[in-house]
Amino acid sequence: MRRALAVVLALVATAAGLMVLGLVVPRPAALSFPPPGEAAGRHAIYLAANPIHTDILLPATPAVRDRFAFLARDGLDLGHPALATIVVGWGGRAFYTQTPTWGDLTLDAVWRSATIDRSVLHVALGGRVEGDQPGLVRVDLGDAAFAALLEAVADSFQPASDGAPQLIPNAAYGAFDHFYEARGPFNLLLGCNTWTAAMLRAAGVRTGLWTPLPPLLLWSLTLHEPTAAP
Repeated sequence: MRRALAVVLALVATAAGLMVLGLVVPRPAALSFPPPGEAAGRHAIYLAANPIHTDILLPATPAVRDRFAFLARDGLDLGHPALATIVVGWGGRAFYTQTPTWGDLTLDAVWRSATIDRSVLHVALGGRVEGDQPGLVRVDLGDAAFAALLEAVADSFQPASDGAPQLIPNAAYGAFDHFYEARGPFNLLLGCNTWTAAMLRAAGVRTGLWTPLPPLLLWSLTLHEPTAAP
C-alpha cells in the first residue's frame, strides 16, 4: 500500500513539475511580425477560457466573414445583425460533440479523451465582446500576424474532396454553430489548449512550452507576451 501511494505521489509530483516547466519555459513563436499599431494595423482577438477549454474569438469583419464563407453554405447566418465574433475551438470528437453540458458527460467520451480520439473543430457565431468579461483575454495582432493566424486556423480543418472544410452532420449544439473534421489526433497531453497555443505562436505570440490547461496558457501569456491583456 505504501509503495503504491509512493508511486502515485511521484507521478503527481512529476506531472506538476512538468506543468510548471511548461508554464515558465517560453516556446518561441513560429515567426516574428511587426507589433500592432498604425503602421502594421491592429486586430483584437480574444481567448475565452473555462476550467478545461479555450476558444479563439475572431472579429467578424467582412474579410473574416469571407474566409469563413463556408459557414453560410452550411446554413449559418453570416449576415445576422448581432454577429460580431466567430468563435473557433479544437478538441476531441467524442467529448466535444457529445458533451454540450456536464450533464451529458459519458464514460465513452472520457475514455476517448484520455486515450486517443479523432479531432474536430467547433465554429460558432458570437455576439459583441465586452473587454471586462471574466474568462476573456485580449491579444492585439498586426495585419501580417492576423493573416497568419487565419491561415493557421484554416489549415486545421480536414478538407472534403472539394477542398472545403468537411461538415459533421447533426453534431451542432444549436442553431448558431457547427462541427467540422479537423487535422491531427487528440489526447489529453496534446489537447485543445495546446492547439490554441499553436495558433497563437503561428501569429507570432509567445506561449509557454507546454500548456495543457487554460490557466497554464493564460499565465504563460502573462509571463511571455506583453500584447495579451485580461
